[in-house]
Amino acid sequence: MCADASDGTHVVTAFLRHRGDVLLLCRSDAVGTYQGRWGGVSGFAEGDPDEQVRAEIREETGLEPGESVSLVRSGRPVEFADPVLEREWVVHPYLFDADSREIELSEEHDALEWVSPTVAIDPDDDRETVPELWTAYERVAPTVRSIAADDEHGAASLSIRALEVVRDRAGLLVAEREEFGTDPDGEWDELAELAGRLLEARPSMAVLRNRVNRAMSEAVDAASDGESVPGAPAVLDSAIAGIERATAADTDAAAAAGELIDGTVSTLSRSGTVLEALRGGDPVRIFVAESRPAREGIDVAEALVEDDAIDCPVTVHTDAAAVHVCSQEGIDRVVVGADTVLQDGSVVNKTGTRALALAAAHEGIPVTVVAATDKLSTREEVNLESGSRSAVYDGDASLDVVNPTFDVTPAACVSEIVTERGSLEAGGVEAVVEELRGLEDWRDR
Repeated sequence: MCADASDGTHVVTAFLRHRGDVLLLCRSDAVGTYQGRWGGVSGFAEGDPDEQVRAEIREETGLEPGESVSLVRSGRPVEFADPVLEREWVVHPYLFDADSREIELSEEHDALEWVSPTVAIDPDDDRETVPELWTAYERVAPTVRSIAADDEHGAASLSIRALEVVRDRAGLLVAEREEFGTDPDGEWDELAELAGRLLEARPSMAVLRNRVNRAMSEAVDAASDGESVPGAPAVLDSAIAGIERATAADTDAAAAAGELIDGTVSTLSRSGTVLEALRGGDPVRIFVAESRPAREGIDVAEALVEDDAIDCPVTVHTDAAAVHVCSQEGIDRVVVGADTVLQDGSVVNKTGTRALALAAAHEGIPVTVVAATDKLSTREEVNLESGSRSAVYDGDASLDVVNPTFDVTPAACVSEIVTERGSLEAGGVEAVVEELRGLEDWRDR
């Protein structure tokens, strides 16, 4: 896509996201416009905006797109006129995920902060932002639809995206109070409806339900005196706190699991928590099943090889070879994530987990599941998602196709469930489930 300067001045703006926050930069006197204002990574797009935005990220942050920074999505351009500058702007917005907050500022900026994007519209925030920054962010922000359609990221990641959706909407409602006045009942109705849609966006992911329920339940508890329901400010605060708690829980669970990891390890699929656990452990070799049909295991293996914290050989293999690997390669431990942990201790995870765990149990290999306690399900039923038919077979023969995305690993095949609270025994699972059930009644209070 090439920018046509005849219909305005084209610029790119990239929002870099890390642990739920986005990077805002304060523009210095070295830039030609909007000095002293806060914005994303930006620059003129004289050619292809997709190429230019990566060049700007490299120049303004020192991060390398494709390595420490990955594209999430681009959005529809934002067009507006600045009457003071007498200029028509066309802003091409992008959202990237960053692996680190270590930024090397260029001369174009004086300061940086990692903040909730809602500061761009917060009436009490003293940062002056570049024009239409919030509009540009909304074009690339997560939505209920993007969460429901996401087949690339794990449950923990999507649960944080869900909290971001609640946070962003609550932040907008807070900002609209200046224009439309205070209406806690109307705000709560809108946010409760949004939370309800998020709860059912990915029915197999207990962690998404639990984290949204906690945010809404804590907002109810924090409702101001005299309010029958919490207003948008309470929901905004609880969603921001929920994001911070969620990222900390995943990190702590990974750290606890990392203490158990040494020797030769086998894993599959893509779990950010498992990746962190491997980085914090002391493996001497890692085997990764490719995890068809999306083959996200290949991405994991490549990430491990490129990670400075991993100093051991990494081997990929077909899913069908998992049994062979367990029996022939001296595996010391199987480490997997979980989309959901059921009340009896069985584990819902990417298809192939059950086969790997059964093979490990047959060989006497311990199976460690790494999962924050929010992944425990309060529901007895299991809703297993399926992938597309064409991912398995796209030929013309009249074949039936089965493409389950998740399977259930029996509790008997799981040696331990490692959480931010340490390893859970059977009684511990039941206690956490009862605690999580208590968060579900926010709509009835």
